[in-house]
Amino acid sequence: MDNVFSGGGSWCENVIVADADYIDKVAFDLTVNFERMLERRIPRADLARWIDCVALDGGVREGEGRTQVVLIHDKANGKLDNFAPSDHAAELDGKAFRDNLGEFSISSLPVENLVSKEDFLDDILTAVCRRKEVKRVMVVPDAERMYDRVRQALRFVDDDKRVTVFAMQPMPGGNFRQEILGYSLMSALGIRAEELK
Repeated sequence: MDNVFSGGGSWCENVIVADADYIDKVAFDLTVNFERMLERRIPRADLARWIDCVALDGGVREGEGRTQVVLIHDKANGKLDNFAPSDHAAELDGKAFRDNLGEFSISSLPVENLVSKEDFLDDILTAVCRRKEVKRVMVVPDAERMYDRVRQALRFVDDDKRVTVFAMQPMPGGNFRQEILGYSLMSALGIRAEELK
């Protein structure tokens, strides 16, 4: 693993840590439901737009900020089925983009057989939260399976860090802010609020 992830090197002031397989599954579920409800085809989610929405929900504002995006996925899942771009190795890992919120650099990390995805995400989250240079942490775990572990990992985070946890519904509180994951995914899928009225 790159020395940034094992505690050496430096992190950006903003870090997004997401279970890529989970967000892909939720995007699929939303697509199926909204295609039926809106009676139109829903395109694949725009990954950059989703990242922007998560960053905004996590407190990132316009400017020249830098954000690291860490996408964790099972080794067997080489791509996201419901996002564009989608290929972890060819299109996402080591890539970056810049927009009005600053620069976003993406690391797409497969989980090796030596560790569970939950342990891997927990280790990265703990390492990120310990770093002084990190000011904002946005985490998107598989809330159904990992929420309590994430809540435990965030118990002792310094008060000067803004930590936001994304889930599909409000969860029991903890030492962090919460946002509803579905809103950022709906935006990335091109579903407009006025369509839902």
